[in-house]
This record gives sequence, structure tokens and C-alpha cells, in this order.
Amino acid sequence: MTENPLLARATRFISALRHCQMLGITAHHADAQGVTLIMPYAAHLVGNPTTGVIHGGALTSLMDTACGMATLCVLPEFEVCPTLDLRVDYMHPAAPHQPVYGFAQCYRVTTDVIFTRGFAYQDDPQQPIAHVVGTFMRMGKRLKGTQGLGSTIKGEQA
Repeated sequence: MTENPLLARATRFISALRHCQMLGITAHHADAQGVTLIMPYAAHLVGNPTTGVIHGGALTSLMDTACGMATLCVLPEFEVCPTLDLRVDYMHPAAPHQPVYGFAQCYRVTTDVIFTRGFAYQDDPQQPIAHVVGTFMRMGKRLKGTQGLGSTIKGEQA
């Protein structure tokens, strides 16, 4: 089986993010077209105990992370790219007791900004829970190796 370097990069990136650890988010798939993450259903993610529906904030975190990680699929080397703007349009609540998938892709890369879009879904990508668009600032390689996440990714081979 051939190793997928983008999936390996995404997995390393997620392992360094504490909020992903707390939400249980893992990398499911990554290629040049985008990244798919999984957030398993967990009781601590429930926003409404009566219905068992996952909190919208957890879904927003999943999609912000997916969009941010989609930048890894288009950049030849790791760059610090913080979120500039994120819009999430919720279509319907996630069904309780099922994982949520978050897919995101980059559709435009400029010198300073990366533009992303994606969607959250459960069983069927054609029935999304939410749509998302986001922009991410390219801070450049000059921050590579600084404290925090950049130093975690520093040693990787692009």
C-alpha cells in the first residue's frame, strides 16, 4: 500500500491541535482535491440533551479545521495560515449517535489569501448538514519553525 503524503501531513497537523484532540477529530482522506475529517459522536459534544444533537460550535470547529487543513493540500510546504473569515450555513441538525464528516477544498490561492469551501455531512455528501466558505491569511514560510504548530511540522518533507 502506497503512503499518502497529504494524509500523513494532515494527520500530523491534527495531532498537534488540542481542540481536535478534545473533539475527537481525525483525518479521513486527503488529496489534491481537498481533505475530509471525521468527528465522532460523543456525549460531551451534544448541544441539546433532549434531542442528542451535536452543538453547532463543534460543527463550526470541525469545518474551520477542515478548511484550514485544505490549505495543506495546495501548498508545497507548510505555512502558517490563520482564519480570516468563516461562514457556516446550517441546513439541518446532525442526526444523533452518528459521526460527522467535514470536507473542504481550496478553490483559489493568492499571494496573501487562500479561499476555501466545503460541507459537513453524515451518511450522504449530497445531503449536507452545513455549507462553509472561509478565507485564510498566508503568513508565509517566514513563521515556519516558530513556537507552537510550525515547530511541530518543521521537520516534515513536503
